[in-house]
Amino acid sequence: MSKQRYFLLLFTLLLGVLPTSATATQPTSTLGTGDQLAEITLEDQHGQPHTVPPDARLLLFTADKGASNLLQDYLEQQESAFLQQREAYYVADIHRMPGLVTRMFALPSMRERPYTILLAQEATAIPPIPHQDGQVTVLHLDNRRIAHIGYATSLQELAQLINRPQP
Repeated sequence: MSKQRYFLLLFTLLLGVLPTSATATQPTSTLGTGDQLAEITLEDQHGQPHTVPPDARLLLFTADKGASNLLQDYLEQQESAFLQQREAYYVADIHRMPGLVTRMFALPSMRERPYTILLAQEATAIPPIPHQDGQVTVLHLDNRRIAHIGYATSLQELAQLINRPQP
């Protein structure tokens, strides 16, 4: 067998195997309304560990830059104790971000924020929280049970979801 045919065969085999192995690590389903949220313990942007307590009322979740920018814009308009007053926690899934980008650009920028951002730096660090591209996921919680799930694409939608009456 020639070298070209060997590498072509190897390349074809890898293409067939890679999607299978990549999807094998993805969660088969995401959490939904009524599901119990597992305990989440993550480091914040300053490297300090935090656990989302059972009495947390809101979990604000971002999994991409568009959602993070939207939530950042919203939080910058609020007072510094906004999250604490609402028993809310901001969780950012940054596990897909290259390590160099995280260390050199993202973390220094996040450290300037006056609020706490819990960082999921590995895919397995958090339960399979539902999310949609460019949207902030807002989970309303009742003793870690998910009472409501909403998605925000604008500051107005985010304000409505955050200020939605608790169930």
